[in-house]
Amino acid sequence: MSRIVLVSAMLICGSLFVGCSRKPAQTAPPPPEVLVTTVKPQDVPRVLERVATLDGFINANINAQVQGYIVSRDYQEGSVVKKGDLLFQIDPRPFEAALAQAKGTLARDKANQMKTDADEKRALDLFNKKVISAQERDTAIAAAGSNRANVEADEAAVKQAEINLGYTKITAPIDGVVGFANNQVGDLVGPSTGPLTTMSQIDPIKAVVTAGEGPFTDFVSRHPDATERQAYIKTLNFELILGNGEVYPKKGTFYALDRNLDTKTGSIRYYVTFPNPGNILRPGQFGKVRFVADIKKGAMVIPQEAVNELQGSYQVAVVGNDNKVSIRPVKMGERIGAMWEVTEGLKPGDRVVVQGGQKVREGAPVTVKDWTPTPDALVSKADQQKKP
Repeated sequence: MSRIVLVSAMLICGSLFVGCSRKPAQTAPPPPEVLVTTVKPQDVPRVLERVATLDGFINANINAQVQGYIVSRDYQEGSVVKKGDLLFQIDPRPFEAALAQAKGTLARDKANQMKTDADEKRALDLFNKKVISAQERDTAIAAAGSNRANVEADEAAVKQAEINLGYTKITAPIDGVVGFANNQVGDLVGPSTGPLTTMSQIDPIKAVVTAGEGPFTDFVSRHPDATERQAYIKTLNFELILGNGEVYPKKGTFYALDRNLDTKTGSIRYYVTFPNPGNILRPGQFGKVRFVADIKKGAMVIPQEAVNELQGSYQVAVVGNDNKVSIRPVKMGERIGAMWEVTEGLKPGDRVVVQGGQKVREGAPVTVKDWTPTPDALVSKADQQKKP
């Protein structure tokens, strides 16, 4: 009986040992999650964005035209002034004295001219009557001519003295904002002492934009006819993105293209002007200029991050209706901002993996979610774009 009990106990322990040592059944991991975009033909605006520096539409250095001591500064530094407003006053007394002296010399020589003119007329009459010699006649004519020349010189001296006296009042040559003064009351200034201050016309204000030689050459090749090129440029509307990321509410227009490319950087500058009521924008500010260069019709574009480049060839991962992945070779066209045009290998309706492609392989199932593009996905940044 005890032997039977012992055998039963051994059988029970053996079954418990086998049950405890058996591993639980392994379950397959869930399919990886990927973000996809559906390919469809669309009219894509080619939006370009370039770094810009703001500058005054006109910048004027205010210089002293005559030498003298400043006796007054007649404007508020940093204020808006009108053309003709008084900015500085140089001591006018030396110039008033010079003008008075020039006028006195002119009056004296005019009196002499009246006498010599009368002598000339008398000498000609007497010579015709054969009363005086030709030499006496010529002497009278020469004296009259000399005095007339003196009067002309005196009149020029008076005009110059008047101009110099006028230069003692230094006025604004344009409407604009005047900067800080470089000289104060009591300073001796003159034509060689440098600008007294600087002022700028900033309504409108201009944005100085730089384009590379490649984009410029491509732009000319796209618009070879000069007349058509100018007409096209006039149709462009420019936006200004300020340093804080806000878009300036006023639209800009193309103003001018520089005459040459910079030999050091291989770039060319152009100006875009923006209305600036209230003088909100100031020279020296940095920003970005953005505009729609053209519209590419019926383009099939996908995010650049969806494309895998391998030894000069390109591949994308496409998710089928069964949610399984197939790897396809594709041919790529132009990059437009963060997007890339596909010229061969995809058809409308294909779902292309944008994010999570490193987790998939040919024929593997995936879990699909839609990818949402960023608002500026089609904006070509200044350091990325390849077309003007």
